Amino acid sequence: MSKATWLPKPLRDILHEEDDPREPRFDPVHLAGVLIGCMSALGALYWLLWTLLVFEGGLPSKIGPALSVLLSEKTLADYGCCGPASMGAFEGWRGNLGALLLLVAFLVALLRAHHKAAERGS
Repeated sequence: MSKATWLPKPLRDILHEEDDPREPRFDPVHLAGVLIGCMSALGALYWLLWTLLVFEGGLPSKIGPALSVLLSEKTLADYGCCGPASMGAFEGWRGNLGALLLLVAFLVALLRAHHKAAERGS
C-alpha cells in the first residue's frame, strides 16, 4: 500500500500502521446487515404488539364482550355489532387475532431455537 507522502509523519504513521493480528476483523457489510436485521426484527415486533394491544381497541378490550356473548344472554347487537360493516366493540378483531397467531408462532420458533442451542451446549 502506498503511503501518502503529503501527510505529516505522525499522522501518516497513525493512518498507515499495520493491524494487530490478534485483533478481530470486522466486516462493515456484515455489521450493516446485523444492524438492518435488528431494526427489521424490532419493527416487526413493534407492529405485532401494536396490532395485538392497540389496533381498534386491542384484543384485551374484546375478550370481555366476547365472553359475555358466549356465556350469558347478551347478543352481539348489545355491543353495537350490526353486521359485517359495523362490528361495534369487535371492530378490528381479525387484525388482533392475526397478530396473536403470528406472535405465538414467533414465540414457538424462539423456544425451539433456544432448546436446540441448549441441547448443543450441554
